[in-house]
Amino acid sequence: MQTVFQQIINGLSLGSIYALLALGYTMVYGIIKLINFAHGDIYMLGAFWGYYVINVWHFNFISALLSAMLVGAASGVIIEYFAYRPLRHSPRITALITAIGVSFFLENGMSYLFSSNTRDFPQIIKQVNYNLGGVLISNIQILILVTACILMVLLQLTIKKTKMGRAMRAVSVDPDAAELVGININWTISFTFALGSALAGAAGVLIGLYYNSIDPLMGMTPGIKAFVAAVLGGIGSVPGASVGGFLIGILETFFQSIGLSAYKDAVVYFVLIVILLIMPAGIFGKNTKEKV
Repeated sequence: MQTVFQQIINGLSLGSIYALLALGYTMVYGIIKLINFAHGDIYMLGAFWGYYVINVWHFNFISALLSAMLVGAASGVIIEYFAYRPLRHSPRITALITAIGVSFFLENGMSYLFSSNTRDFPQIIKQVNYNLGGVLISNIQILILVTACILMVLLQLTIKKTKMGRAMRAVSVDPDAAELVGININWTISFTFALGSALAGAAGVLIGLYYNSIDPLMGMTPGIKAFVAAVLGGIGSVPGASVGGFLIGILETFFQSIGLSAYKDAVVYFVLIVILLIMPAGIFGKNTKEKV
């Protein structure tokens, strides 16, 4: 049982980062029905920004986290404005190909500017391990989990309790009707990208603390896993993305614990196939009927 609880703790820590990334996928899809495959690379930008400000400007954890969120939000808005907005009324496959192109541009651009070498993320918080009945949990894991949960709660409050949150929900249901009642569609979509990208920037700093290393290609695999988490929870559902992220994190750590680390990525993609076959709408998703 100690091993099971240990892997649950490890899985929740990793899964909270996947959950933050999955929220960006699910919000953007809910608004404009786009899978933003560049989202994982915004997470990479957040990690590099945290690395820079901690090393050069000696920011503490809170300052690095908040500034990475601002950089992530700005990056998301810029990408939406220049890459996705001109294609908003184009076929969906066009926007999808553009998203993949933006992802490659960010990855290769960062590799060209800063080289593709792995960097050690500065450990601004000294790690302390606590033994709770044979289960080890570090202060870093607690910090990651608590920070992610706070951000997820703030996101939910923003969506449910604010004027902009109501606008986001209205645009996701019927953008034409939302525009008729005075909602600025462009501003609402930009705000959605900013919100999701800010969470990705925060996840980049958290993963730097968790794994102690970053590189320009670090967003590729976690980005795909976060997409799987969003599909698992029900893409378009904010609570579903959070639950999906935690489930993927726990699944991955359990496979590592039984000596199948080489297959930890493969099992995530297998879950995606199973979900699409059995529950295509996901755990919290709703099956919708379209009139044709």
